[in-house]
Amino acid sequence: MNEQEEATYLTPAQRFGREVREVRLGRRLTQKNLGLGTGYSEGYVSKVEAGKKQPSKEFIAGCDKVFATGGLFARLHASLQESSSPTWFEPYLDLERRALWILDYAVACVPGLLQTDPYARAIFRAGHPRDDPAAIEGKVGARRRRRQVLESPDLSLWLVLHETCLRAAVGGSAIMRGQLDHLLDTASGPGVDLQVLPFATGAAAVHTLSFTMLGFADSEPVLWTDDAAGGKLHQAASTVAFQQAAFDRLRAHALSPDASLTMIRQVRTEEYGRD
Repeated sequence: MNEQEEATYLTPAQRFGREVREVRLGRRLTQKNLGLGTGYSEGYVSKVEAGKKQPSKEFIAGCDKVFATGGLFARLHASLQESSSPTWFEPYLDLERRALWILDYAVACVPGLLQTDPYARAIFRAGHPRDDPAAIEGKVGARRRRRQVLESPDLSLWLVLHETCLRAAVGGSAIMRGQLDHLLDTASGPGVDLQVLPFATGAAAVHTLSFTMLGFADSEPVLWTDDAAGGKLHQAASTVAFQQAAFDRLRAHALSPDASLTMIRQVRTEEYGRD
């Protein structure tokens, strides 16, 4: 993998930090010098350059002032946030990469980890209708890179999909055929359990919004919930335990894994036709 290819796998914070470091070295400045010029500590600069800390607006403006780059870093930071994963989602992504198990309940659409590129592209186009194609492709690429966690032999994923996820025709019939085929292929492999919660379940299926739980080898599990602002991370033990019990009830009401795969095949044929 060459340097350009490697860069595509960096988070937005890591990409920004890398550019800061390159320009700083080009100007023959130390981290301490840049810290003094921007009003931050040497340690703060080190963390930003390593992609371990999101830069503040003041630090970004300070970089443009110290480097005399005329707003270049402000534009770079804005571009990275628009074309890849948003800042508020980065803490979750970091936890997702370390998780040993994931419990995921989805109400309206297939979760990001199991989305195909065309399906993800249709989702992003609907949610960001004014973004240019390059920005949309950046978001699709970021979602594609998330799927690398599924390659770990140590990860187990248990997914409960509301039937809506199968019948909401995201992007049209061809895209949905590909997406449902991907679900079937993934659920047929090791480490992934998939259940469908049918419409017939009634109230048990509609009183809970989408959520994700992550479990780790060396720390307590956490909960991620979707909301109007994008999402929220919960770490309180009582909150996590309550939602884990909710997931257990959803699993109990859902179809068995085998019956779920049968339903997905049926929906694929009846709703979206043949290739």
